[in-house]
Amino acid sequence: MQYRTLGRTGVQVSSLALGAMNFGRIGRTTQDEVTAVVDAALEAGINLVDTADAYSGGESEEMVGRAVAGRRDDIVLATKATMPMGDERNHQGSSRRWLVTALEDSLRRLGVDHVDLYQIHRWDPRTSDEETLSALTDLQRAGKIRYFGSSTFPAHRIVQAQWAARDHRLSRYVTEQPSYSILQRGIETHVLPVTEEYGLGVLVWSPLASGWLSGVVREGRDVTTNRSTFMPQRFDTAIPSNRARLDAVERLARIADEAGLTLIQLALGFVTAHPAVTSALIGPRTLDHLRSQLAAAGTVLPADVLDAIDAVVAPGTDLAAHEKNDTPPALLDPSLRRR
Repeated sequence: MQYRTLGRTGVQVSSLALGAMNFGRIGRTTQDEVTAVVDAALEAGINLVDTADAYSGGESEEMVGRAVAGRRDDIVLATKATMPMGDERNHQGSSRRWLVTALEDSLRRLGVDHVDLYQIHRWDPRTSDEETLSALTDLQRAGKIRYFGSSTFPAHRIVQAQWAARDHRLSRYVTEQPSYSILQRGIETHVLPVTEEYGLGVLVWSPLASGWLSGVVREGRDVTTNRSTFMPQRFDTAIPSNRARLDAVERLARIADEAGLTLIQLALGFVTAHPAVTSALIGPRTLDHLRSQLAAAGTVLPADVLDAIDAVVAPGTDLAAHEKNDTPPALLDPSLRRR
C-alpha cells in the first residue's frame, strides 16, 4: 500500500481508501460481512474509512462504528452530511441548524466522540458559505471534527469557499471528494487544477464508474452489478452514452490485457496516477470485491499505457455528462434561468 499526505494537513492516508456506501441495505450486506471487509482492508494497509449519514439512512455509519470499535485511533474516519435524512424539510442542507444536529447523530451512530474528516456531501445553493464554514469551524474548535471538506463541488464553488474562509477568518475546506474515473474525466478540466492551486486533498469516488470498469460489464454479457438492479437506465446500452461507455470498456479491456493487468487494476491505477489525487475510494460489497481491488494497490501505469487510455477517452471528457452531480441548479430547473 502507498501512503500520501492528505492535502496540507500532514495526515498520511492510504492511496486506496474504503468507501462504505454499500454497507447496509443499499449493498444488502450484513454486519458480519461488513466487519470482515473492514478487517481485511485494515490488514492490507488501508487506513481511511469514508461513510455518510445518508448511506442506507444511517445504517452504514452504525455498521462502520461496530466494525472499527476498539481500533478507532488507528484509522482516519470520515463521514458526510447535507443529503436528506427523512421527509422533514430542514433535515438536510448545510445550515448551522442542521449540521450541528447531523454531526451529533453521526457521532452517535459511529460510537465515537469525533470524526477526523467531516464533509459537505453536496453544495447547498440555499446556504451561504459563511453560514456553513462558521458552523464547521465551531464544531472543529469544539473537538468534534478534526478537519472538514467538500464533496462534488463545482470548481467555482471550491474557489468561492476558499475566499469566504479567508475573508471571514474561518477554517477552510482541506479536501474535495469528486467523482473520477477513466470514463468520467471532466474534473481534469477545472476541479483538479483548483484543488492543486489551493492544496486540497482529493478523495475520488466511483473510480470503477459504478461497475462499468469492474470487468463484469462487457459486450454480449448480461449486466449483473448491484448498481444495475436499482439504476438500470445507467446500463441500458440502447442509450447512446451507455453505448459509448461499453465501446470504451472493450478498448480499455484490450489495453489492460496487453499490459498484463486486470481492468480494475487499470482503472484504479489510472486515477491514482494523477498528481492531484490523494486516494481512490473503493466500495466493495464482498471480500472477493475487496481482494480484486486491493490487487491494484501497487499498480503504477507506465506512460505508454496512460497514453493509450487517453486515446480511448480524451483528457477532460465525460462520457456520461448527464450523470454528473455538480451541474449548476439553473441548468436543471428552468425557473432559475428565466424571468
